[in-house]
Amino acid sequence: MRNNRAIISAGKSLTRWKYAAASAPLHLTVARQCSGKTQHRMLRIAHPFCRPADGRTFLQPSFSLRHASTSSESNLRKTPLYDVHVSHGGKMVPFAGYHMPVQYNDLGVGESHKWTREKASLFDVGHMVQHRFSGPGAEALLMKLTPGSISSLPTHNSTLSCFLHPGTGGIVDDTIVTRLGPELFYVVTNAACREKDLAYLSDHIESWTKEGGKAVDWQVLEDWGLVALQGPLSAAALGKIVPDSDAADLKSLLFGQSRFVQLRLPSGELSPPVHVARGGYTGEDGFEISLPPEVAVSAVESLLEAAGSDTLRWAGLGARDSLRLEAGMCLYGHDLDDTTTPVEAALAWTVGKDRRANGGFYGDEVILNQIKPLKDGGSGVTRRRIGLVVEGAPAREGAVIIDAEGNEVGKITSGCPSPTLKQNIAMGYIKNGLHKSGTEVQVVVRGKPRKAKVSKMPFVPTKYWKGITPA
Repeated sequence: MRNNRAIISAGKSLTRWKYAAASAPLHLTVARQCSGKTQHRMLRIAHPFCRPADGRTFLQPSFSLRHASTSSESNLRKTPLYDVHVSHGGKMVPFAGYHMPVQYNDLGVGESHKWTREKASLFDVGHMVQHRFSGPGAEALLMKLTPGSISSLPTHNSTLSCFLHPGTGGIVDDTIVTRLGPELFYVVTNAACREKDLAYLSDHIESWTKEGGKAVDWQVLEDWGLVALQGPLSAAALGKIVPDSDAADLKSLLFGQSRFVQLRLPSGELSPPVHVARGGYTGEDGFEISLPPEVAVSAVESLLEAAGSDTLRWAGLGARDSLRLEAGMCLYGHDLDDTTTPVEAALAWTVGKDRRANGGFYGDEVILNQIKPLKDGGSGVTRRRIGLVVEGAPAREGAVIIDAEGNEVGKITSGCPSPTLKQNIAMGYIKNGLHKSGTEVQVVVRGKPRKAKVSKMPFVPTKYWKGITPA
């Protein structure tokens, strides 16, 4: 039985917990993504350069996407933009407890991928969970849950981090943390981890309070929209609906930074200030825009109309997956899980220098010992996340990596044909010592060993806007 009191704000668009010592039990009322256990099935959608597992040839080859829930349609949630997707020809599928567009009628997955690399695409990522942490204890709490240097994070700057398990240092979820003020943080977590993350945060904020931690106000922004505008023409597209008063802020915004700006709506009115963060999941320049429920649809319609279809198109989950893999980005539940530490996942860089010196975060003993050089008594790790370029058929999740003698030395966690490189790329974990770029191994695909070579990631160079135009 929990010994904290939760004060839940009115209105469906915001769920808030204020934690204070009390004798009453805590009851959380956040909507579940689906009832009972979540099951998964495979989806197959069109994607270039890929053949089916049995070796047959498809005119429209296939691409696999997981995390599709088999829950009934009535249990699936909808983002605020569901009707917009349907009206634009979105092919809706169940994904992480939501109805989500996997692709659209106007572009195939491969075409949408290419469009994003060359122009601009709009992705609905409103299934992801948006949080706000505020109060005198917010910074210290996040410093305990993550290994990031949150205390030195400047206002309106973001950092990739991980929620960690105490003791083991395993990754509960990867997350983006943005400081909005001295005692205010905006945090985004994965949709597929929704229930797990909410339980984790509830339990550990409760422990924090019991241990005498300073007050924390935790809010979940239910029913808010979140869109990712991605591609080299993203800034030009967004600039068309930003008023002159906010244009300078937008132009000065660098990768990893954020601002509150107003957007011009179809009516000609301006929206309330909305949070715009420069970054994304594709490796391209872009923005993630958090939209209150009352303006989500109108803001998106305004953006699409102002940019025009020659510049901006909708893109779905299929293109998002191949784009993120080319960019070397992890997908939780595949490339990351509760048993994997940031060091094993090639995310040791998320452990700040001050945290390496002082610790103070969950799993610090394990993680810092893994980082410490072996000559200094460190433990090291037995496996590491790597990228691979695979010859022949594409390697899929679960494919075994073997050495020259046929010994199993690792497994694939994500894989697809790269529309940009015209090669099969993959991500996985391999025995420590074989993780160096250029190491030759083999991957067993359809029962047959295929030549593969360890590759640096990202596979495709990133184009994040850092104030310097690439040559």
